[in-house]
Amino acid sequence: MNHFTISDLKPPMTTEIAQAAALLHRVFAPQDSWATLAEAEEEVAEMLAPDRILRAALADGEVIGWIGGIPGYEGNVWELHPLLVAPEWQGQGVGAALVQDFEGLVRAKGGLTVQLGTDDVTDATSLSGIDLYADTWEKIRTIRNLNRHPFEFYQKQGYTITGVVPDANGRGRPDILMTKRIG
Repeated sequence: MNHFTISDLKPPMTTEIAQAAALLHRVFAPQDSWATLAEAEEEVAEMLAPDRILRAALADGEVIGWIGGIPGYEGNVWELHPLLVAPEWQGQGVGAALVQDFEGLVRAKGGLTVQLGTDDVTDATSLSGIDLYADTWEKIRTIRNLNRHPFEFYQKQGYTITGVVPDANGRGRPDILMTKRIG
């Protein structure tokens, strides 16, 4: 198994921050999120705010993944946003380690719940391309993963689908909402 460490990303870490932005762009641009490096740099800069969490997995001085968190509901609920792992490191425990680390930090801050939205913009689940306003909960109950959508990764981490936002990313492109009690 490859070795990596997890640590905070802070403003003086310019090399690692640039790597985090480049990785965000590389991983999400094919899904039309953070389509330019400038957009990715702006997202990382926003995640460096003092009230947020920004943690990176590093291997040999390179950012191989990172996770962010945004407090809400007076600190009771934290949004996990975003989580990404370099494709060549996926399936090696990096994402799970980042989630576990993040949950521990949120718990230490008094957080009770972590929430996230995992978009389906590539027809990767059975919830894409259909009318989610009819029989919503039946469609969620019978969700199928058609093409490596990350909702199953989050389920393995203990997250539950608690809703959807139909058409969040255009007609037939939902955001799948997931939460986990951690406190």
